[in-house]
Amino acid sequence: MPTKIAFIGLGNMGGQMVRRLLNQGHAVKVFARRAEAMKPFVVAGATASNSALDAALEADVIFTNVTTTADVEAVLLGEQGAIHAAKSGATVCDFSTIDAIASRRIAAAFATKNIAFCDCPVSGGVAAAEAGLLTIFVGGTVEALERVTPLLEILGKNIFHMGDVGAGQITKACNQTVQVINIQGIAEAMLLARSHGVAPSKVVDALMAGMAGSKMLDLMGHKMAARDFEANIEARLHYKDFGLVQDLATQQNLALPAVALVHRQLSTLMGNGWGTMDTCNLLRVLESEQPTSK
Repeated sequence: MPTKIAFIGLGNMGGQMVRRLLNQGHAVKVFARRAEAMKPFVVAGATASNSALDAALEADVIFTNVTTTADVEAVLLGEQGAIHAAKSGATVCDFSTIDAIASRRIAAAFATKNIAFCDCPVSGGVAAAEAGLLTIFVGGTVEALERVTPLLEILGKNIFHMGDVGAGQITKACNQTVQVINIQGIAEAMLLARSHGVAPSKVVDALMAGMAGSKMLDLMGHKMAARDFEANIEARLHYKDFGLVQDLATQQNLALPAVALVHRQLSTLMGNGWGTMDTCNLLRVLESEQPTSK
C-alpha cells in the first residue's frame, strides 16, 4: 500500500477525506490555496505544503478535490502544479467534478512522465465522506485503480470502475442529471400539494412508502416541507455541474429537455442570490414564477 500521500483541496469533502486517511495512519501532505484552511489538518497530523508542487514531492499518490475544471488544471498543470514534482510511477486521482475532456487532457500530460491518472468523482455528500461511505466513479486503467483501491476503500463504500479516463466524469454527469431533475420534480410536487391544501409533510411520508420513494425525496422533500432552505447541498455546485451536463449534451448534439429546463431554474436560483443555500430552493424559484391571483 502506498504510504506517502499528497492531498490538494481541503473543502467540505476533501477535508473529511483527509481526516479518514490520517485516522488510518497514513502520512499526508496537504495543500489548500488558503493557508489557514490547512491548520486543523496539521493539528490532526498532516504536513502543510507551500504549493501543489511542494505537496507532490515524493508522493506515491496525489489526490485532488477542488471545485472547477480550471481549478484542477491549475493545481495539477499550472506553474506551481503537481506535475512539475510528481515522480515517475506515481498515481493521480482527481475527486473533483469537472469536464471529461479536460480529464483526458490532464491524463495525457501526466502520461508523458509515466504517471497514471484516474478521474474519480464522488457521490454521497459530506456525511458520506465523513463516514467513509462515498460512492466513487473511476475512469482509468485497471492497473492504476488496483494501486489505489486500498486507499479508496478508506474513503468510499462503493467503487465502480467505469472505463477509461473520462468515464468517471461522464458517470457523475449522469448521476447529477438524475439527482437534480429529481429535486425539481419534488419541488413541483410540494407546490402542487400545498396549492390544494394537502400538507406537504404528509405527502412526502406517503410517497416514500410507494414507488416514488427515493433518497432525494427523503432528504429534499422533508426539507421543502419544513421550508428549511439552508445548505445541505449548495445550489451553486449543482449549477456548476449542470453546466457541464449541458456542455456534454452540446458536444454530442443531444436534446435533453429536462436538463435544459432545470438548468434554467438553477440559473434563476443563482440570480436570486441563493447559490450558497440548498438546492431545495428550487421550490422558491417555482413559487416566485407563479402568476399572481387577480
